[in-house]
Amino acid sequence: MGFKDISQIAGSAMAAQTVRLNTIASNLANANAVAGSETDGYRARKPVFAAMVGEEGVARVQVLDVVQSAEPLRKAHEPDNPLADAEGNVFYANVNEVAEMADMMAASRAFETNVEVMGRIKSMQASLLKLGEG
Repeated sequence: MGFKDISQIAGSAMAAQTVRLNTIASNLANANAVAGSETDGYRARKPVFAAMVGEEGVARVQVLDVVQSAEPLRKAHEPDNPLADAEGNVFYANVNEVAEMADMMAASRAFETNVEVMGRIKSMQASLLKLGEG
């Protein structure tokens, strides 16, 4: 496996983690979103990743889709809320902020790891060029 293959693997992983971080940011931004019906409520989103193997047998990370959570929305009886339905209920987003923060930390670390891989490849390439000079 060459430097180019390793760079492509790390680059695809960084792109996937960027999608993951953007999805988490969207979930956290909408964590307290309220709606008047369950169909209009914000549902947490999660990216779906897959390892795709290329012609040379080199795997890359690909984002297949971003799916909505099937968890039910949190229903609250708030008759004074202007968004309340006829029964006085509102529906809050099904975002678990603690789980999202833990997922954000994991995604950040995975991204940083791949940045480190890219840095090591650059360093190894520079060392290889120095060997060729002398």
